[in-house]
Amino acid sequence: MILKSFSKINLSLNINKKFKRTKLHDIQTYYCLLNLFDLIKIRKINGNKDKIRFYGKFAKYVNLKDNSIINTFKVLRNENLVSNFYSVSINKKIPVFGGMGGGSSNAAYLARYFIKKRFNKKLLKKFEQKIGTDFKLFFSKQGFLPNLEEVIRFKKNHQFYVLLIYPYIRCSSKTAYSKVNKSLFKPKEKYYRTNNKKKFIEFISKKNNALELLIKKRFKRIKILINDVSKLRGCYFSRMTGSGSVCYGIFQSKKTADAGLNWIRSKYPKYWVSVAKTI
Repeated sequence: MILKSFSKINLSLNINKKFKRTKLHDIQTYYCLLNLFDLIKIRKINGNKDKIRFYGKFAKYVNLKDNSIINTFKVLRNENLVSNFYSVSINKKIPVFGGMGGGSSNAAYLARYFIKKRFNKKLLKKFEQKIGTDFKLFFSKQGFLPNLEEVIRFKKNHQFYVLLIYPYIRCSSKTAYSKVNKSLFKPKEKYYRTNNKKKFIEFISKKNNALELLIKKRFKRIKILINDVSKLRGCYFSRMTGSGSVCYGIFQSKKTADAGLNWIRSKYPKYWVSVAKTI
């Protein structure tokens, strides 16, 4: 069996105070999944140990002793959802430490393969505790996270093209959130409901990523890159996703996104660049 494990970008990221119980910051985010994906190949094997292999462009950045695939199997076995052992090969096409949720996506699609319709809130919570709170995002193509407990799915998914740039700066979510202070907190916002693409883009372009402010101070290259993307023809707005360091621009069409890719590639030949679209 071969699974597609899709990536995500945060269209906005609003940070609020920590929960006393979990010590995690409450966040709100509009997000969407993209057609940039890792490939996961699964095969049942004989023996008493899983064989997990990562390969591809970003495989060298994965921790082989502690990763989302290993932790997914731990939860599955603790809950008696898996009894056999498997060979799992993951072609890492999603940048690692880029803010695109590659590890959580791998876990979510692997878990969905085994669990199918048996997911419930209690089980979802167990995966989140082991994998991360963005685990739940990969069950909806586009949506709004009003808090760490729920996801509001869009009734109509918006189609647009995304220029992605990874400057090979390894950003840790744990480190980024450790730098968050009260000055970044904003009042809780209500879900903006619209099926109109133009209105949605106008709305989301006025938002920001609170973590981006911190990352820009630490890495001037991120600030310059986002500014360069924002000036490209056909770009609605540019931003950083999650805790970074992948930056992106939302474009009017594939033609303008491809033109932007060529320009960025010529100016930043050492950066990874790609064009994707929403799924």
